[in-house]
Amino acid sequence: QVQLVESGGGLVQAGGSMRLSCAASGLTFSSYIMGWFRQAPGNEREFVAYIWRNGANTYYADSVKGRFTISRDNAKNTVYLQMNSLKPEDTAVYYCAAGQSRSRRGASYDAWGQGTQVTVSS
Repeated sequence: QVQLVESGGGLVQAGGSMRLSCAASGLTFSSYIMGWFRQAPGNEREFVAYIWRNGANTYYADSVKGRFTISRDNAKNTVYLQMNSLKPEDTAVYYCAAGQSRSRRGASYDAWGQGTQVTVSS
């Protein structure tokens, strides 16, 4: 049974930093592209970033480029999202996802975590 468990969310002031983690089990982690998505209240889920299987390639949404960094540790079956210079508009539930395609579309991902709330106060 595939499980993705996010952690590290919470409340932070604008301009601050936070690191999210997503621990995976029940899958061959290094065989999957890992992505982060987010969903704010009243909004559709949106793509944040993905990272290639070996970590060599990454891709970001324009809204987070230069502020967020996705990384992975295949030995620990964990993917991370380092978020710097946070803005109130970054407030959302953040989800990690595992898939086989390099895609910004959520439908391309096969497994999802339960999400972790990130709140950025102004």
